[in-house]
Amino acid sequence: MSKPLPFSSNTGILAQPLTVGAHTFPNRLAIQPMEGCDSTTDGTPGELSFRRYRRYAAGGAGLIWIEAVAVVNEGRANPWHMYINKNNVDTYARLVSEIRETALKECGINPVLILQATHAGRYSKPHGTERIPVIARNNPIFEGDTALPAECIISDDELKALEEDFASASVLTQQAGFDGVDIKACHGYLVSELLASHTRPGLYGGDFENRTRFMRNTFDAVRAVVNKSFMVTSRMNIYDAYPYPYGFGVTQGRDIEPDLSETIRLLEIIKPELLNITMGNPYQNSHVNRPGDIQGVERMCNLTRDIQIAFPDMAVVGSGVSFLKERSGELAAGYVETGVCKIVGWGRMSFAYPNFARDILAGNFDKKQTCLCCAGCTKLMRAGQSTGCAIRDDVYNQLFKQHCTAN
Repeated sequence: MSKPLPFSSNTGILAQPLTVGAHTFPNRLAIQPMEGCDSTTDGTPGELSFRRYRRYAAGGAGLIWIEAVAVVNEGRANPWHMYINKNNVDTYARLVSEIRETALKECGINPVLILQATHAGRYSKPHGTERIPVIARNNPIFEGDTALPAECIISDDELKALEEDFASASVLTQQAGFDGVDIKACHGYLVSELLASHTRPGLYGGDFENRTRFMRNTFDAVRAVVNKSFMVTSRMNIYDAYPYPYGFGVTQGRDIEPDLSETIRLLEIIKPELLNITMGNPYQNSHVNRPGDIQGVERMCNLTRDIQIAFPDMAVVGSGVSFLKERSGELAAGYVETGVCKIVGWGRMSFAYPNFARDILAGNFDKKQTCLCCAGCTKLMRAGQSTGCAIRDDVYNQLFKQHCTAN
């Protein structure tokens, strides 16, 4: 049964620090991972990447979750998708340094920095000419009546090698100075798709043990090669919102009704001390992970609360609050105050209003800068451009006018 959203005027609660393991978050506000599609062609952060993260750093959030960064070149979603490797790790280290220096200078804080490690899976498009999908299994929800050929399905041996690629990328992530790595398991990308691979044969599909094998093995592989103080976490789809046998976190035979039993079972095994919650798929049911109405925000809130209650010692990062615009800070305060989660993240809002955290904490949130939830940032990405707020940021407003408006 849905509960009403827990708004609270006590936004001061968001200024409280939070210690998780060896790390202290200076406040309870986070920048969610939003891809800027602005790296160089070899996956190195570009000029706009540095601009964006300096703006985030000056914005005062205690947690900056760096966008999806591929662990192998063929796992990039576009030619401007970040890709960490031994040839560019020094530039990632410079990005970390600039974020920390800016945050200290502008806000007097040292934010926790997590890098999101990913493989784009069926959305892989590393060369910019055509999609080169790498899938866990065929899925008619995305493929319709024309199934992708069998050669697109990644083999068990390739998945085993990819576990080590995630581990190698995590070593580089630690070397660059990040505080932790996110094994991205959301929004229909490869690791997320594996969790719902009920119809896949072999060691990585079918029953719960096999479907979670990649996630479990990768957590173990990463933990074996990084320092104990380095956080190994995930931005995880706790609920896919498409039906069995193609969705994770759904009830068998009950359309798309949530069932978090497998989600909780997996978390009991991998035991992350920090977990970033999301759900749905931006290409299939974007209203789920980017709520566009109160019911969508309530769904995100209620399922997030269920996970935080199940794991009271885990630091859960909630999401989906940008739709509430100038009231999003009050909702975040209510989340923390009532135990929905311990940290609250903003995604779309960070493009439009990078100073949102600082202004919420100061009590002077400017509704004229808020995200309008217009999807202009997504339209830029799908037009093959670097992405940001097409309304509030002149850089992206000009790109939008050039590439996303009819002649």
